[in-house]
Amino acid sequence: MSELRVAVRTLCEFAARKGDLDLRYTPAPTSEEGIAGHGAVQARRGPKYQSEVALAGQCGTLVVSGRADGYDPISGRLEEIKTHRGDLSRVREAQRNLHRAQLRVYGALLCRQEKLKKLDLALIYYDVGKDRETPIVETAGAEELWQELEQLCGLYSDWAEQEAGHRQARDKALSRLTFPFPGFRPRQRALAETVYRNSLRNRKLLLEAPTGLGKTLGTLFPALMAMPAASQDRLFYLTSRNTARHLAVDAVHLLREKQADTLPLRTLELVAKDHACEHPDKACHGDSCPLARGFFDRLPEARAEAASHTDALTQQVLGSIARHHDICPYFLAQEMARWCDVVVADVNRMFDQSALLHALVRQNDWKASLLIDEAHNLVDRARGMYSVELSQARLLKLRRQAPRALKSGLEGVSRAWQSVIRDHAPEISREPVILDNLPGSLTGALNRLVSAITDYLADNPPDLALQELMFESLAFTRLAEVFGDHSLCELTRPGRGKAQLAIRNLIPADFLSPRFETAHSALLFSATLSPGLYYRDLLGMPEDTCFQSLPGPFSADQLEVHFTPHISTRQAHRERSLRPIAELIAQQYRERPGNYLAFFSSFAYLNRVRDTLASLAPDIPLRAQRPGMSGEERTAFLEDFREGDSSVAFAVLGGVFSEGIDLPGDRLIGAFVATLGLPPFDAWHEILRQRLERRFGTGQAYTYLIPGLQKVAQAAGRVIRTPEDRGVIWLIDDRFLQPDIRQLLPGWWVANSNPGQSL
Repeated sequence: MSELRVAVRTLCEFAARKGDLDLRYTPAPTSEEGIAGHGAVQARRGPKYQSEVALAGQCGTLVVSGRADGYDPISGRLEEIKTHRGDLSRVREAQRNLHRAQLRVYGALLCRQEKLKKLDLALIYYDVGKDRETPIVETAGAEELWQELEQLCGLYSDWAEQEAGHRQARDKALSRLTFPFPGFRPRQRALAETVYRNSLRNRKLLLEAPTGLGKTLGTLFPALMAMPAASQDRLFYLTSRNTARHLAVDAVHLLREKQADTLPLRTLELVAKDHACEHPDKACHGDSCPLARGFFDRLPEARAEAASHTDALTQQVLGSIARHHDICPYFLAQEMARWCDVVVADVNRMFDQSALLHALVRQNDWKASLLIDEAHNLVDRARGMYSVELSQARLLKLRRQAPRALKSGLEGVSRAWQSVIRDHAPEISREPVILDNLPGSLTGALNRLVSAITDYLADNPPDLALQELMFESLAFTRLAEVFGDHSLCELTRPGRGKAQLAIRNLIPADFLSPRFETAHSALLFSATLSPGLYYRDLLGMPEDTCFQSLPGPFSADQLEVHFTPHISTRQAHRERSLRPIAELIAQQYRERPGNYLAFFSSFAYLNRVRDTLASLAPDIPLRAQRPGMSGEERTAFLEDFREGDSSVAFAVLGGVFSEGIDLPGDRLIGAFVATLGLPPFDAWHEILRQRLERRFGTGQAYTYLIPGLQKVAQAAGRVIRTPEDRGVIWLIDDRFLQPDIRQLLPGWWVANSNPGQSL
């Protein structure tokens, strides 16, 4: 069996945590703020001070290793730096005990390594908001420190041996993993080979893999096979949709089920806290929630049961285990993310500001492989992760009913709001105002309010409205501290007391780049991922990132693509386009009755064309997407695409019906796309264009053309879903024939297109 190694923090979090789960509202710094805080403290020390001291030592059967934050050999003082915000008393005793345990483990290793008899140990709490250090110093002997380390290792060693055995069995089984079907789908083997090579070569790859290849199984199978050969510790399958997450869990289950021998592979499905929490009305600490009380005392048995489970740890499975041990299922899932081989989760678990998986990779120095499904969504998703909006109306509502303890903080923010409005938006208008700089008075007042709300919530029952205001304020101040040309600040004032101030991210690359750097290999795949340079630039991927486009399983003769050189859908031409578009839809429908989808740039345009068609051809069955449809209404809309039926359904491009839905066979035989999908030419997009032009020299394409035509390709891609499908696409706008537009369309479409056909 290979050497048993454990990181200091992992050892302490496993063996030194006791008592309640206590997550009372203590606004913690982001990982980036924590790194900056460590650097600020270390920079103040003397010339002999050693930062990031590598320490390792054999204790029983374990090799314990880690990096101590700092050591001054002149004074004989070892330091562990912990960053925080606000009142230090809000750092709970259980958390402080964990910090102290880590420091003392580092002390034991340093004393053994340097042959020291005793050592000063300093726990440095650094307030990132106030740039203030609070040291807690003690002196300890080498012998007592080593005895404590032996106790911790004794608690962990059996688990470590079990984990080593699991890893050995897992890698042996994965090295002879077999595909669960007699053969691959057409061109699915090429997909699998590409994924396998990418993992082995430790590369980052953007892979355009057309619909119909079986991408979920075609990526998971080779990525799992590659794990032993690439010495990878973990595989993260990340997606933007719940349905894709379920497909990935099902694919792993299928692989396990079809193997001749047992496949010892721990798979975890991570879900949002809102979906897993058993007591949403209670705060996450032992005084409020019964599942937090004694959490760490009952965790070992729950963890052991979860680790021995033979199938995927889905939300339902973990919920059952958690109920058996009377602990919180959401935080049991967080714990199992440390011990599972495959984690299936939303992309935010790796890429947002407080990403769990990114933190675990850094903490454990894992070699992690990333599979990112529907990767074309990641640009917009990442922009959302690093954007935030403040609402004046929320503040004013709370100010009227707030407890006395918060009056001062709320009044301070209210006055700051008035100052911002007076300086930048004295007149009511729906048009946004772009601010050159963030209003410092407001961010300062928000920081003070966050501290006041935190203190209040620590001693009072949960208050959802106050929590929302605190998280909104905290998110704003965090992004304010790293504000730069990757983002803009936008103020709108549509009415009195209704102002909104937003930090909107433009270029997510600056935030995502560190995430990709920590990944051992990364495969981003989608049916529409061209041009690869666009995604590499905006996502902050390394310059040596590769792009590859695989041929699809479909042939050009499955799809007719028609253009309309004499129809324009530009805003100025909308009115006179209504009848030609309606006539085109009617003619196509009568030539080949069946189910069609017609996509438009807005509900207003959609409704005008639908009404025109209804008047022109009242015999054609019509239905249309409406704003704000419920989940049940969306399901019913899709269920009306039945085999053997005929109708024309109208939808908005970029909406819920333009991607992520499958209507194979005769359920959908054609699509009309009456728009290029271009974003609006407003102030926000013009600033985006200018920033992208400065950064990459491609402002127009990166802002307008590529995002718009991605939506077109996704929407029209609903037509051909299997090798047996046949269909037609009408691209309705004369600009589709322009060379710079046409080259951004899928190549196999254009191969069988009719550029001259029109009405």
